[in-house]
Amino acid sequence: MPRPSKGARLYKRRARLRGRKVVAQAVWIIKDGGRHIATGCLAGPTETKPPREAEQALSDYIAQKYQPERRRRDIEEIDCADVLSIYLADAGEAGNEFDDLSSRIGRLNEFWGGKMLAAVNSHDCGEYVKHRGNRGGSRRDLETLRAAINHHANQGFHRGIVRVSLPPKGEPRDRWLTRNEAAALIWHCWRYREKQTVHTGKGKGQPVLTTKRPLRHVARFILIGIYTGTRAGAIATASPYPEQGRSFVDLERGIFYRKQIGKRATKKRQTPAPVPPRLLAHMRRWARLRLVAQCFVEFNGKPVASVEKGFRSAVGLAGLSGKVTPHTLRHTAATWLMQRGVPVWEAAGFLGMSAEVLLGTYGHHHPDFLHGAANAITSKHRVSVVESVVGLEDAREKRQKA
Repeated sequence: MPRPSKGARLYKRRARLRGRKVVAQAVWIIKDGGRHIATGCLAGPTETKPPREAEQALSDYIAQKYQPERRRRDIEEIDCADVLSIYLADAGEAGNEFDDLSSRIGRLNEFWGGKMLAAVNSHDCGEYVKHRGNRGGSRRDLETLRAAINHHANQGFHRGIVRVSLPPKGEPRDRWLTRNEAAALIWHCWRYREKQTVHTGKGKGQPVLTTKRPLRHVARFILIGIYTGTRAGAIATASPYPEQGRSFVDLERGIFYRKQIGKRATKKRQTPAPVPPRLLAHMRRWARLRLVAQCFVEFNGKPVASVEKGFRSAVGLAGLSGKVTPHTLRHTAATWLMQRGVPVWEAAGFLGMSAEVLLGTYGHHHPDFLHGAANAITSKHRVSVVESVVGLEDAREKRQKA
């Protein structure tokens, strides 16, 4: 019996050697059953995640090749790969390192491709969690599968009820940076110089400092993240020029339009917000001195696809403990706003999140958090519980002495 296809997915094909000579470099290809389709993207020796161009090639391939039936059928007849394909074609966009819908679709295709929609149940969802090996990541993937199935049902393309079982949601991270930690992080990024090893002469094998500053783009990323609380994807694409596919910072009016131009609005609120004066002064100077060409966060003159590696190096140099990631900057901005006593609705609008999420995750940092309730219990207009207990104890001691 032929093995069912896992659907189209990206695959890193290793370099081919003839003796010690490389005759074919490692590349990213699209595997679709027995077919191998080139993406035109080379793969580094330690690269484990496909680049954005390869993800776009996969998205284009799926959109062109797969034309699943769009008619009402039973769930026993519908391949999960078709459901995911329709969802990607209707709702998908070119992703990036921070917004990787196409890569989530690819991972889901590896496991669910070849299975009928009726096979989606709690047992198989649990097997996917084991297959993925990451509870948080598998939950996000399964949320995408649920969205694809709901989209398919809303279009009237299947009969029957399909339920996606999600793993338990993890505890919200409460790691944020103190002002001293943030200052240390930025200082190390700005001052760090690249080290290189001497290969010839008397100093052979010795490390020497160069004039290169490879972490200064991370310093700009951190400044924007802490001052605005913007998500990493919008920071990475932030540009002083209004261009398609990039978020735009209007330096004249001081407004940060966080949603990329031409991109659909999603539930991840990316509302425009004013740029704090100190950050705006930095951004205007970067643009005036032409320290940035296309985006505010660039490495070697080109926009970055990811700051994960550089950010991890900066955290190590600063000696920060705990799990500190680029998203920690958003946690930090929200926490600082609450600590300063900014009204909840104003802070939520600035950060681009709901007041419910802000209160539930960061509200305990606010100086007025539940103080009204605490003061009401010990109000002068009422006898406090503590005073009542103390009074009873005093009366009991008097009776015993008498």
